[in-house]
Formats: sequence, structure tokens, C-alpha cells
Amino acid sequence: MAWTELFGIAGIIALAFAIFFVMYGVLAARDARQERDRSRKEAQERVQAAQQQAKAVKKEALLEAKEASLRLRDDMERELRGRRTELGRSERRLAKRDENLERRQSELESRNREVNRKTQTLTAQEKELSEGLERQKEELQRISGLSPEEAKKVLLSAIEQEIRDETAALIVKIEEETKQEADRRAAHIVTQAIQRCAVDQTTETTVSVVPLPGDDMKGRIIGREGRNIRAFEQLTGVDVIVDDTPEAVVISGFDPIRREVARSALESLVNDGRIHPGRIEETVNKCRQRIDEQMREAGERAVLETRVGRLHSDLMKLVGKLLFRTSYGQNVLNHSIEVAHLAGAMAAELGVNVAIARRGGLLHDIGKAVDFEVDGPHAAIAADIARSKRESPEVCHCIEAHHLDPEPQSVEAVLVHVADAISASRPGARRETLETYIKRLEGLERIADSFAGVEKSFAISAGREVRVIVRPEKVDDLSAVRLARGMAEKIESELDYPGNIKVTIIRETRAVDYAK
Repeated sequence: MAWTELFGIAGIIALAFAIFFVMYGVLAARDARQERDRSRKEAQERVQAAQQQAKAVKKEALLEAKEASLRLRDDMERELRGRRTELGRSERRLAKRDENLERRQSELESRNREVNRKTQTLTAQEKELSEGLERQKEELQRISGLSPEEAKKVLLSAIEQEIRDETAALIVKIEEETKQEADRRAAHIVTQAIQRCAVDQTTETTVSVVPLPGDDMKGRIIGREGRNIRAFEQLTGVDVIVDDTPEAVVISGFDPIRREVARSALESLVNDGRIHPGRIEETVNKCRQRIDEQMREAGERAVLETRVGRLHSDLMKLVGKLLFRTSYGQNVLNHSIEVAHLAGAMAAELGVNVAIARRGGLLHDIGKAVDFEVDGPHAAIAADIARSKRESPEVCHCIEAHHLDPEPQSVEAVLVHVADAISASRPGARRETLETYIKRLEGLERIADSFAGVEKSFAISAGREVRVIVRPEKVDDLSAVRLARGMAEKIESELDYPGNIKVTIIRETRAVDYAK
């Protein structure tokens, strides 16, 4: 019984489970159908939405494409309008150009017709002129009785004479202009030389230094409130420079005699020790008298030494004044004595008037004794003074022409000029150290050798002339002139020197053969 109940209960349970599974399957199938229907519906809705969105996108794309096409069409229309406008302007320009070309062509045609007409007219006139000239020639030949060749010779002779006259007038005009230009350039060159040498020469020739026993002497020279130095400068006519130079004062002045008087007086006052205005005046007067006596004695000694004979006292005094005059550091009195001796010796060798040469040599620079008081070149001043003292015309000419202005007209004048150059150019005669002198000579030869075609160069006359020997196959006559000018310009730009330097170019051609 129990097992039968158990089997019944189990069957009931199994049936319940079967019913449950059946019901569950039915419900699951229904839910699946519902889910499938819902998914299908959602898919359909999504498809519809996608279709609607695609339509919207398509519509929007169509709108944008239409707008783009409209914009492109507007741009194309604007560009077309611009091109049409430009084409219209180009057509108008071309039309205008065509009109101009046509007008010019018509003008050229009219000008050609005019030129042809004038050419025909000129041809006819030329023919008439030729016929007229032939008739005139025949008439001239008949009247003059000359053949064409003879008439040509007469005409050429007249023209040649006329050209010669015009050439002569032109030469005179050019000479005058050249002389004026030469005077102007000479003045310019002189001012350049003065500018180059003035400062050094002024320092060397206008200053004297007086040594002092001590620096306390400077205060005594100046005096209370400067009264001593003022009195000294007023009496002597010089400037006294009292500076930081130890145990020395400087006397400055252009007049060498005043400067010598001042130097001698100041040395006397320093040695004496008594310095006051009264003592200064007394000492200056004594020194002036002593310097005058010294100049007189120097003049007499120079006259005796050069054996020039009797000399006017004023000229002798001027010769003595040259004792205190220097030129580039060379004492002018000693220089004048040298020139007198040299000119006399050369005159004796040549057999000309020795007395005139010596006298002209001694007096040739007396103008430098008064060139602080009289304006003009010292040679002209000296000649005027000699004439005023009744010197012979020959001696006056020697004095006046010793610098070749004017040109010497006598042998004695040439000898004085040569002697003056020899004395001034002697090595050591003028203030120039040996080292500077050698450097200047080396510089001259170096500059000359730097030019092409130069074979040898020699600096002579104490550096006042450089002679250059050139190769004749490389330097012709015209090139020699240019070479001399180029050397002179280079010397002017690279060297410092007193006076002038002469550049001489020597070109020589030799042909050598031997007779056997």
C-alpha cells in the first residue's frame, strides 16, 4: 500500500513537472514570439528612421550641391564678365593701335612722297650746281689764266699761310695762359713747401736757450709782478718763455740779431745776479753795442778773407749781420765766404773776371740780413741794395741771378749760382743728421728703382738730384717724360726734404762693333 501511494505521488509529481515544463515551454514560446515581434517592430522602426534620415541627408546634400553649383555659376559668370570687360578693353586698345598704325603708315607714305619729291628737286639742283660750277671754273680759268693744278697750289699756299698765322697766334695765347697757370701753380707749390717745412724751421731758427744756475733764478728774472721780464722784453723786442724746463729759459724771436742781443744780455744778468729794470736797460745797451762791434769785425774779416777789395761800409755791415743769420742751420756768413772762394776759384780756372765772381759770391745773400724789414725775394733785395751803394752792374747781376730769376747773362753769374748750390748741398753744411741724410738718399734710390724699366739710379748732389738710367728697349722718349713726372710725384708724397729734388732720366742707345 505504501509503495502504491508512493508510486501515485511520484506520478502526480512527475505529471506536475510535465505540466510545468509544458506550460513553461508554451510561455517561453509566447515570450519568444513577443520578443521577436518586438525586435521586428524595432527593426522596422529603425529602418524607417534610417530611411527618413537618409532622405533628410540626401535632401540636405542636394541643397548643398545646388548652393555650390549656384556659387560656382556666379563665380564663373563674374569671371566671364571680367574677361569680357578685359577683352573689350583689349579690343579697344587694338583698335586704337590699328588706327595709330594706319595713321603713321599714311604719314610715312606722305613723307616718302615728300622725300622723293625733294630728292628729285635736289638732284635737279645738284645737276644745275655742277653745271654752274663747271661754267664758273671755266670762267675763272679764262679770267685768271691758271690751270686747275696751279689754282689749287695758289689756294693751298694761301690756306697754309693763314693756318700758320692762326697757329702762331694760338701758340702765343697758349704760352700766355701757360705762364699764368705756371705762376699760379708755382705759388701753390711754394705754399706747400712752406707748409711742410715752416714749423720745423721756425722752431730751429727762432729760439735760443739760456742755461740758469738754478730754478730760483726764474723768479728773479720774472721780478715782482713781472716787472723785470716786461722791461727785458720791451727793451730787446723778443719773447722770454719761462716754463717747466729745468734750469733754462727760452728766448724766442724772428730777428736773429735781437735774439742774440737778448741772449747775451740775459747771460750777463744771470752771471751778475743783479736783475732790475735799470740794470736790464744798461746791460741790453752794452750788449747791443758789443754785437754791433762784433758784426763790424765779422764783416771786415770776411772782406779781408775773400780779398774782394774796398767795400762800402753799409754793405760791410750787412755782411757782418749775416753772422747771426742761418739758413736750414747753415750760417749765412760762412756760406757767403764759401761761395766767394768757390766762385773765384772757378773763375780763375775759366779765365774770367775773378774779382766780379768773388764780390758777387760774398754779397749774393746780403738780402737775408734785412729780409725781416724789407718785403720781397732776398736776391732782388740784395741786388737793389748793391745798386744803391754803386756796385757795378756785373756784380748786381750776379747777385740778382744766383737763383736763376732772372736767368744768368754772364759766366760770372753762372759761377755764383753754381757755387751757391755747391756750398748749400755739401753734406753736413745744413742741419741734418747723418742718419737722416743716408735715409733720404736710400729713399730716393728706392723710389727710383721701384719703377719698371729702371736699370740703375744714383742719388747725387747731397740728395738734391736723382739720376736714373733706364733700359732703352723698355722706355721710349715719351715714356721717359712720364717716368720723370711719376717719380717726382712719388718723392713728393713719400719723402720729407728741404728745397727741391731734381729727377733726371737718362736713356742711351749704343751700337758697338769691332773691326777685325
